[in-house]
Amino acid sequence: MSQNNEILSYMAKGNAITPMDALKKFGCFRLASRINDLRNDGHKIHKVMKERNGKRFASYYLIERAK
Repeated sequence: MSQNNEILSYMAKGNAITPMDALKKFGCFRLASRINDLRNDGHKIHKVMKERNGKRFASYYLIERAK
């Protein structure tokens, strides 16, 4: 399964994903690029910026799958 499909499947189960999650779970170093691919395929994905221990990072949520 491709990283795009793995990430989409993970988010479709109601999970948010961060760059650290993507690296640990799927070996994905470029989550923002994978999210861009998914958006280009028509999936609606929301990004929320979070901060923890003085570090800012994105957390992505699937709003709606492509039809």
